[in-house]
Amino acid sequence: MTTPTPATRTKVLLVDDHDLIRKGLRHAFERDRQFEVVGEAATAAEGVRQAGALQPDVVIMDLRLPDGSGLEATRALRKSSATMGIVVLTMYAGDDQLFGALEAGASAFVPKTAPADEVVAAARHAASSPSAFTAADLAEAMKRRLAPSGPQLSPREGQVLRLLADGMSVAGIAKQLFVSESTAKTHISKLYEKLGAANRAQALMTALRLGLLEAPDAPKF
Repeated sequence: MTTPTPATRTKVLLVDDHDLIRKGLRHAFERDRQFEVVGEAATAAEGVRQAGALQPDVVIMDLRLPDGSGLEATRALRKSSATMGIVVLTMYAGDDQLFGALEAGASAFVPKTAPADEVVAAARHAASSPSAFTAADLAEAMKRRLAPSGPQLSPREGQVLRLLADGMSVAGIAKQLFVSESTAKTHISKLYEKLGAANRAQALMTALRLGLLEAPDAPKF
């Protein structure tokens, strides 16, 4: 097996506002002869500028930077190059961040709690398959996103919930839905049961918390 020459090494740009993290990553990449760290940046703007000037094969991009989001920088880099590998590195490795990285065009998503070798492996993947997203928790995150969460309301129960939020009485709901008051009460009772609520206020608070209702707009002055 031949050792890659400097001309064939994978060029890496590190973008992170923490000097210690950049030093640790540089050390991890320098241990692997496939890679060459060609630059470092501590802000999103500097990272995008250096990526344009240095044309690295892979950018390691922190999610949160002093001047903005690493996801916005990732979008900018992906817009300018379809072949550049982009690894998003973050302390905040939740599903929202993972899917945000995927939608921004990243090649890989790695939490900062992962060993440095995982970052190097992600960079290797990003260099060879920049448009194929990978993340250790991707399969489970997809399951969580696709699985229904919280109570599933029928279309009629959704209507009743919105009418309750509008402050309508039982009689008003019955009239709006063209049903008897008895039927309206049955719908309300089933809705309360699904939400684990004993009254209208509890039902509305639970619905807001679960995202079944949008919070009312703040008053404008």
